Order: sequence, then structure tokens, then C-alpha cells
Amino acid sequence: MEKKRTVFFVSDRTGITAEALGRSLMSQFNGDGFRQITLPFIANLDKANQAVERINSAGKDQGLRPIVFSTIVDDEVRTVIERSDALYLDFFKTFIGPLESELGMRSSHTVGRAHASADNAAYIQRIEAVNFALANDDGISTKRYPEADVILVGVSRSGKTPTCLYLALQFGIYAGNYPLIEDDLKRGKLPDVLVPFLPKLYGLTIEPTRLQQIRYHRRPDSRYASADQVHYEVEKAEDIFKAVGVPYMNTTHPSIEEIATTVLHQTGIQRRF
Repeated sequence: MEKKRTVFFVSDRTGITAEALGRSLMSQFNGDGFRQITLPFIANLDKANQAVERINSAGKDQGLRPIVFSTIVDDEVRTVIERSDALYLDFFKTFIGPLESELGMRSSHTVGRAHASADNAAYIQRIEAVNFALANDDGISTKRYPEADVILVGVSRSGKTPTCLYLALQFGIYAGNYPLIEDDLKRGKLPDVLVPFLPKLYGLTIEPTRLQQIRYHRRPDSRYASADQVHYEVEKAEDIFKAVGVPYMNTTHPSIEEIATTVLHQTGIQRRF
């Protein structure tokens, strides 16, 4: 069995920033070929030393020098992590130093500043947007559709719910979603409840083969997951989108992040934060 080089994402907070930046870089080198470990909340010297022991141990076990992506803010803690027997890549030092030089001022060096909820308005907006997505998921209710920034439409399991939640969490977007059911597809038209909101609609479609795989895991050997059914639903849904002029995209290969960004880009919806 081929050994995988270990990649560590080390942070004094959640590790989300280190993961996002590090994984983006590693994706250029076949990201599946690496063992990924996140070490969050490394905020004091004891934890830093424990992290170094774990990093060095991984290197010895694998016989391959680990790679460390770090967003540690504290200078003393960062110095300890730098001593590990690894390729150490420090996002804080790489970007903050040049920015301090260019701006002629020192950064605050505040731990957790990137994910702080000090901006109470943005925090409340995020919570309200998530609540909206949950309350308006899968056509459960349409009463608040006038408040929606966007309403995602598509067949079951085409990626509507995760995209709505991502739009809410990341951008504060009020996103609802509505599933096209078999009666809608047979009629070949949008449900009447959606017609007043046509400018807010955005369609999601998916390759039938991929849709069948997803549905099979949910309901094996069912008509819902049959090849004929998924081909029929995808074709009819796309026909409806084209007939009424609803913009749409194929979600087979893009990530949720890419789908959400495409929706914002093509609709012109403004991010709230």
C-alpha cells in the first residue's frame, strides 16, 4: 500500500482558514494523495509542543516529511510549530508582513479575528438567513417567498438544499428551494405557486447517471432511483427551464462552493457580508 504524505492544518482557532487555503493549494497536486489532519485551537505553548510531537511522529511513521499549513497568530506559539520536522508554510507571516510594510502599520495580531462574531449585525444576518433556508426547504412553505433573494428549483437530489445553506452561511443570502415533482414534470410547466417569483428562480440540473447513483444510496432498487426515471425527470426539468427562461446550471461536477458562487454571479445577487 502506497504511503501518503501527511498534511497538517494548524490554527489557534477553528482551522477553517488554514484548511481552505491549504486544500486549495494541495488540489493542484492530486489532493486525494495526501492524509489530511486538522489541529485546531493550538493557542498556547503546551498545545504547540504537543502539535509538534504529533507532526514529527507522523513523519517518522510514514517516512515522509509532513507539510504544515499554519494560521497561528501568536509569535511564540508560531516559533514552536516552526521547529517541527516538516515543510512549514505560514499564511500569517506570508501575507501579514508584506501588508504591514505596504500600509505602514502593524496588524492587531488578534487571535480569531477572521472568524470573530464581533460584528453583531453580520452574525444576526447569518442566523436569520440559515433559519430562512431551513424554513423554506424543499417547498415546505412558500409564504415567505416574497422575502427570498433566490429560489432554487430542480428535481430531487440535484443539490438544492446544501447550496441554500451555503448561500445563507457564507453570504447571508435568503435562499429557498422548491422540488419539481412528477405532476409538474408531466404538465411541462412551473407549479403555479412559483410563477409570481419567476425573476427569483434559478434552476439546478444534474447528469442522470450521477443522479441515479445519489438516489440509489437513498432508496436502493426503487423506481425513484431507476435509470428511466432519472433520465425522464432531468430531461423534463430542463425543458421547463428553457421554456420559461429560468437560468440553470449543471451541478454534477462543481463543488457546493462553486455552485453557490455561480448562482450569485449569474443572478447578480449582492452578498450581505
